[in-house]
Amino acid sequence: MQQAHGIGYEEYSRKLEKRLMVEKRREQNYRKGQFIYSEVDRYTFK
Repeated sequence: MQQAHGIGYEEYSRKLEKRLMVEKRREQNYRKGQFIYSEVDRYTFK
Protein backbone atom coordinates (compact mmCIF):
# COMPACT_ATOMS: atom_id res chain seq x y z
CA MET A 1 0.00 0.00 0.00
CA GLN A 2 2.76 2.43 0.96
CA GLN A 3 4.80 1.86 -2.19
CA ALA A 4 1.94 1.70 -4.64
CA HIS A 5 -0.15 4.60 -3.36
CA GLY A 6 2.05 6.61 -1.02
CA ILE A 7 -0.11 6.11 2.07
CA GLY A 8 -0.17 3.45 4.74
CA TYR A 9 -3.04 1.05 5.33
CA GLU A 10 -3.91 2.71 8.64
CA GLU A 11 -4.41 6.10 7.00
CA TYR A 12 -6.26 4.44 4.09
CA SER A 13 -8.71 2.78 6.43
CA ARG A 14 -9.27 5.88 8.59
CA LYS A 15 -9.75 8.63 6.04
CA LEU A 16 -12.52 8.42 3.46
CA GLU A 17 -10.96 11.15 1.32
CA LYS A 18 -7.70 9.20 0.99
CA ARG A 19 -9.57 5.96 0.30
CA LEU A 20 -11.57 7.59 -2.50
CA MET A 21 -8.39 9.05 -4.00
CA VAL A 22 -6.69 5.64 -4.00
CA GLU A 23 -9.72 3.87 -5.46
CA LYS A 24 -10.08 6.50 -8.18
CA ARG A 25 -6.42 6.05 -9.11
CA ARG A 26 -6.85 2.27 -9.15
CA GLU A 27 -9.84 2.59 -11.45
CA GLN A 28 -7.90 4.88 -13.80
CA ASN A 29 -4.97 2.46 -13.89
CA TYR A 30 -7.31 -0.45 -14.57
CA ARG A 31 -8.99 1.35 -17.46
CA LYS A 32 -5.63 2.41 -18.88
CA GLY A 33 -4.44 -1.20 -18.73
CA GLN A 34 -7.59 -2.43 -20.43
CA PHE A 35 -7.15 0.13 -23.19
CA ILE A 36 -3.51 -0.84 -23.74
CA TYR A 37 -4.45 -4.51 -23.79
CA SER A 38 -7.18 -3.91 -26.37
CA GLU A 39 -4.79 -1.91 -28.56
CA VAL A 40 -2.14 -4.63 -28.44
CA ASP A 41 -4.73 -7.32 -29.04
CA ARG A 42 -6.07 -5.43 -32.03
CA TYR A 43 -2.65 -5.31 -33.70
CA THR A 44 -1.61 -8.91 -33.06
CA PHE A 45 -2.08 -11.44 -35.81
CA LYS A 46 -4.62 -14.15 -35.16
